[in-house]
Amino acid sequence: MTAVYFFTLACLVVGGYVLAARRARALKTSSGQLIHSLPAYHGMLAAVAFMVPAVLIYMIGMPIVKQFATSSIYTFFPPELASDPLQRGVILRDVGNILAGQPTGEPSPALRDAAANYHSIFTWGQRAVMALGIGLGLILFVVVLSRISPAFRARNMFERFVTVVLMLCALVAILTTIGIVFSVVWETYRFFFDPALKGRPTVSQFLFGTEWNPQAALRADQGDIKTAFGFIPLLTGTLLITIIAITVAGPLGLFSAIYLSEYATPRFRAFAKPILEILAGIPTVVLGFFAALTVAPYIRGWGESLGLDVASESALAAGLVMGMMIIPFISSLSDDVINAVPQSLRDGAYALGATKSETIKKVVLPAALPGIVSAFMLAISRAIGETMIVVMAAGLAANLTFNPLDAVTTITVQIKTILVGDQEFDSAKTLAAFALGFVLFFITLVLNMIAQQIVRRYREQYD
Repeated sequence: MTAVYFFTLACLVVGGYVLAARRARALKTSSGQLIHSLPAYHGMLAAVAFMVPAVLIYMIGMPIVKQFATSSIYTFFPPELASDPLQRGVILRDVGNILAGQPTGEPSPALRDAAANYHSIFTWGQRAVMALGIGLGLILFVVVLSRISPAFRARNMFERFVTVVLMLCALVAILTTIGIVFSVVWETYRFFFDPALKGRPTVSQFLFGTEWNPQAALRADQGDIKTAFGFIPLLTGTLLITIIAITVAGPLGLFSAIYLSEYATPRFRAFAKPILEILAGIPTVVLGFFAALTVAPYIRGWGESLGLDVASESALAAGLVMGMMIIPFISSLSDDVINAVPQSLRDGAYALGATKSETIKKVVLPAALPGIVSAFMLAISRAIGETMIVVMAAGLAANLTFNPLDAVTTITVQIKTILVGDQEFDSAKTLAAFALGFVLFFITLVLNMIAQQIVRRYREQYD
């Protein structure tokens, strides 16, 4: 029924647009007087006046109808069953199976009556909401249609509506960011300061601890497993893999951007740049397979031939493949920034006798420095937040080491490991993921502040 409703609504909106636009066009033709707004604006305003209330009524009314219909189910069962959360879930599941035509066994009379009552209330409530939405939309549509005249400012009203929509979209983005930060901060506070939480570390133990082991003994026969929440091994592994990745991607990405923007012919650029950007579209799982099945064995064989002890899952393998992954971020953004440098700057340098390489080094790159730094920071943030490549190529071992040939893990991998499966957020182990996320957020913020300082110090100002 929902699909029918929105299909009907779409047809009515299109019809309303056509009717209002034709009426405005006929008004202009018959009177010969100039109208304030084009017929298209009259049509769009009428369509919006019909669509917005119908959609809002449906979005607000349907959850209310569903909640009312769900609450009516429990009236068919004894109070002791309806008050038990576990039994309520079982009742809802059985009623849902009956409504879907897939009952588990022979349902009881109470279940059949509850399902029939739910279906009746939900159906009539849905029809009432749809009728109210269509009716309110029609009323506003008639109001807009009756106001069409040469002096009616349809364009102003429609543009004001668009402005409100854009402002709401921006507000949603801001509120979403605030909500994410607040939830992470609150759960991090619980992790460190909730007195009811067993095994929680202090802030100093978390930030400066050198051992990471969030697991605890679940049975008596497992012995005494020491739980440790030291952050340093995870930070070391994250920075090690990120440094390897940016060491690979930085020169390759920047030099390829310089070549494509300054040296390559238009024909070669049109061919090479899309192929280079395909790297950005390869799923990280595929890159992880490539790292685990191709790069890691090759590095291990190369190390053994030189007498080195190389782990089967190493930071070097993950860093190399991650560097391949972030090359398009640096290359594409740097290429766009370099191309945005005014040609007059290059011509001025050539007029003073500078060579092409001197012009690039002394004029183009300083002018494009803010954008290039932004490209590098985006690539670094992408590398810090990567998970699958590290899981498949570097492993899960939280080793405190700076040796790229050893197995390490990162902050994001541990967040994924901790929260995998069904978890209750009432233990130090699960809340540790939020603390890791908060510290990772803080590290990224510090990196962005450093980048802004670099840009502010070395930025070249041009008229």
